[in-house]
Amino acid sequence: MENRYRLPKSRRLTRDSEFQRVRAEGQSLRSDLLTLAFVLECGSAAPRAGVITSKRLGNAATRNRVRRRLREIFRKHQHGIAAGVWLVTIASPRAVHVSFAVLEDEWLRLVRRASILAP
Repeated sequence: MENRYRLPKSRRLTRDSEFQRVRAEGQSLRSDLLTLAFVLECGSAAPRAGVITSKRLGNAATRNRVRRRLREIFRKHQHGIAAGVWLVTIASPRAVHVSFAVLEDEWLRLVRRASILAP
């Protein structure tokens, strides 16, 4: 596996304060399946992402499956996101019942609407 396709911990939002900052200072876009909150950080750091799956989605196995899918979508498209962007993706209960491809299309549509793709 090539290193450029990895998703190291430095590319993920892990602290509660980071999630709160994105939600408080950033903008958000909603769809039926996902909510995408983002903030443009100053600096040339790589984009970072986090995922929120609440208990409304179902049991732990269900929440983890949705979380893994959303992290994989970010991992695949991380090089297309502008540098310095912090993203938080929040899954709605409807996200549990759709395929990976539908989830990926919806996430990409929100990212395009947010205008955070790298030039």
